[in-house]
Amino acid sequence: MRRRGTLLLSLALLISPVVSPADDFPIKPIRLIVPFPAGGPNDIIARVVGQRMSELFKQTVVIDNRGGQGGVLGTDAVAKAAPDGYTIAISSAGALAISPSMERVAYDTLQDLAPVTLVATVPEMLVVAPDVPVKDMAGLIALAKSKPGRLNFASSGPGSLPHLAGELLHLTAGIDIVHVPYRGAAPAVNDLIGQQVQMAFLDLPVLLPQIKAGSLRPIAIGSELRAPTAPDVPTLAEAGYPALRIENWYGMVAPKGTPDAIIATLNRVAREAMADPTVKAKLADQGAALAGDSPEHFRSFIEAEIKRWAGVIKDAGIETAK
Repeated sequence: MRRRGTLLLSLALLISPVVSPADDFPIKPIRLIVPFPAGGPNDIIARVVGQRMSELFKQTVVIDNRGGQGGVLGTDAVAKAAPDGYTIAISSAGALAISPSMERVAYDTLQDLAPVTLVATVPEMLVVAPDVPVKDMAGLIALAKSKPGRLNFASSGPGSLPHLAGELLHLTAGIDIVHVPYRGAAPAVNDLIGQQVQMAFLDLPVLLPQIKAGSLRPIAIGSELRAPTAPDVPTLAEAGYPALRIENWYGMVAPKGTPDAIIATLNRVAREAMADPTVKAKLADQGAALAGDSPEHFRSFIEAEIKRWAGVIKDAGIETAK
């Protein structure tokens, strides 16, 4: 009888459907970490995409702002989270591809994180504070050369793409400007308006309201073409600096070890959210272009970006803490 019972149990297990954790994912709220303070471009993009994902999942997507160290602290938080799909992040080029080459961080992007999808690209715009007496690139370069070491440029943190954009400007134009890091784009903008710093490369979405209000003066934009939301601002190529094509990007990642089926579900829903016309329109108004690709393609993209910016760090002679 015992053998017969064991046999029946074995047969039942064989014919019973295998239930994967992804089959009913998600069954509780998802925490979406934004590794910068509220109000910055990373936050804007995450909130718009996250809200639509929440509607598609029929489950709450909670935004968790974890600013600090140019996005590194929040990115590290997702790297250390349980690999179950319930903690993810939309992080930046700086935290995923630049900072790991500049400083000791507690995670390895490609070893400790699982790429989900590239979410958006955003051109960097060079702006100056209202008291800086220049209106174009030629005037800014001339002013910087006349005052070596006396003009400051703000960034959203050490190792952020705005930081490296400023270093590229220093390298390409041969000017001596001083880096002033902030904990995110929003506080950097506040000090630009307050004339505590003179210039910055920052993501277009966080700058547009201030440009339209006349609080900041745009000089040039790092995209290939002029931005529809700022058509009067020339590209850096038009201004004589074609090597300064600079766009930030934001991508969704999960902890390493998250089941492939859950990564696939997150990818599918994120891409569906990004394809929504309302989401597209909201972020286009902010100057962001939505992307959406496979986890495999996003991994290859990150690998290429790590190599690119490691070269810039070396060529610019940026001191690292590796």
